Amino acid sequence: MAATASTRFSDLSRAISVRQVRLVCGVILFAYVVSHFLNHALGNISVDAMEIGVYYHMLFWQFLPVAIVFYTAALTHMGLGIYALYQRRQFRWRTVEPLQLVLGLSIPALVMAHVIGVRLGQTLYGHQKLYPQELYLFFVASNRIWTMTILLLIAWVHGCIGIYFWLRLKPFFTRAAPYLLAAAVLIPTLSLLGVYQGGRSVEVEADDGEWRTHNLTRRQLGTTAEAAMLDRITGGLTAGYLGLLALALLARGARALRERRGGMIALSYGNGKTVRVPKGLSVLEASLRHNVPHASVCGGRARCSTCRIRIIGDHGALPEPSQREAFVLTRVGTSDPSIRLACQLRPTSDLSFFQLFTAHTLSANTKASTPARIGQERYLVSLFVDMRGSTQLAEKRLPFDTVFIVNRFLGAVSQAVIENGGQPNQFVGDGMLALFGLSADPQTACRQALKAAAGIARHIDELNELLSHDLRQPIRFGIGIHGGEVIIGDIGYRDHIVFTALGDAVNVAARLQDMTKTLACEAIVSEEVRRTAGLADDALPQQEVAIRGRDEPMAVRVVADARELSALVDRGERVAA
Repeated sequence: MAATASTRFSDLSRAISVRQVRLVCGVILFAYVVSHFLNHALGNISVDAMEIGVYYHMLFWQFLPVAIVFYTAALTHMGLGIYALYQRRQFRWRTVEPLQLVLGLSIPALVMAHVIGVRLGQTLYGHQKLYPQELYLFFVASNRIWTMTILLLIAWVHGCIGIYFWLRLKPFFTRAAPYLLAAAVLIPTLSLLGVYQGGRSVEVEADDGEWRTHNLTRRQLGTTAEAAMLDRITGGLTAGYLGLLALALLARGARALRERRGGMIALSYGNGKTVRVPKGLSVLEASLRHNVPHASVCGGRARCSTCRIRIIGDHGALPEPSQREAFVLTRVGTSDPSIRLACQLRPTSDLSFFQLFTAHTLSANTKASTPARIGQERYLVSLFVDMRGSTQLAEKRLPFDTVFIVNRFLGAVSQAVIENGGQPNQFVGDGMLALFGLSADPQTACRQALKAAAGIARHIDELNELLSHDLRQPIRFGIGIHGGEVIIGDIGYRDHIVFTALGDAVNVAARLQDMTKTLACEAIVSEEVRRTAGLADDALPQQEVAIRGRDEPMAVRVVADARELSALVDRGERVAA
């Protein structure tokens, strides 16, 4: 038990990267921003409503454990932002990414005065600045409302860009995008309107001497000397922050100078293309700098493996993979030390390699007939089916007779897949990959795949009966079914682009199909599919098998007769109902 827990903790630590830490901190800060914006929106009702809302807002965010998490996240996010400014060597991924970085780095300088005036003023001098006092300062005593408006918009846009980069590869993003867009527009609009309405109300009430007596007291706003001290603190911290930014820029310049003095290295792409770059750039950054097409679905964040390269020649002198790179390579079942992630590998000497995934490129005078579907991460169920004995079948027949029988087999399999809501995807010789879940939830997809396996068995029985006069022995088959997160998208080149799925779940389904030969059964179903489909635990015999590329054995369910699966699924649906 302790060894298993230690292994899981080790895997978790390898999966965590600096980007993920920054993401978690950013989500915490964005949650605070959303809460604050919704509080501002209460100004469309009244300033009293804003004061009631801010009471509950502060009750949660100033609760000591929450406050510790919040301020830790804020400082960590700011520090990692400065580190990103130093670390990022190539800003030509997309225009929006350097925009997000610039917006994020500007937030601390803009928000410094507000945070110190409210939070530090309360801590040092016991000030009680709430909405009436802040709105008075913004709308009446000074013209700082425009600075605050700019800050609100910058914080919101920065957060929305981060949320977009986080969620865009998630399987639910396409369905959720319209609602997220509506929220991204409505929340800041209502917030700014609420601030404006509240400010207008305070402007009117500020003419009343009694209102001033109750809302502009020394306890609430402090003295001139206290305000001067807070301004000096603000100026000092702002100067310190700007100094850190300048230091990061100077460090970038010093690094560039050191790299130029340290020499250049040559990167050879295996197709005759060679570029020279300073030491320290990642292979993907070098490709972008020299406009060499290089696949990278996640944008160089080590969230996918599409930028993988295979090193040609000696790879012993390369830097060791980082924990994150090692985790991704292990996740996709790659143990070959010559395969590396281009976004993580920073070679220090000349390197020759070739890309495992070719980027989509079209010539200037070529137009795609349909827009390419970029990679998307989602849960799918993969069903691999293969015809048994096709080699012996071909030995006894003319080639066209063999093709006829194989086509009839694939037609029967495809019909069963389509009847049960799946999509035939790839045909490889006498085998086929079918995908379930492109338009269904995981449980439905698992049940559809199991029913399709039963349907395949029935259709092959009918085919055997139809061809009985020409077959010495009935056509047999093997099926492997497994579900999990995969990347779906268009793969290929120019007119030979196909929509397919890539990932560990697809590979496992293919290997389970191969195992049906040794286990003498018609189908093997992973425990993941059995559990998600809702089949009873004792519905099928369980067995642990070794999967190539995985360290630990995998629990599977062995199906001697695939026709039984349909009844088992129906029984599970009735129990669930």
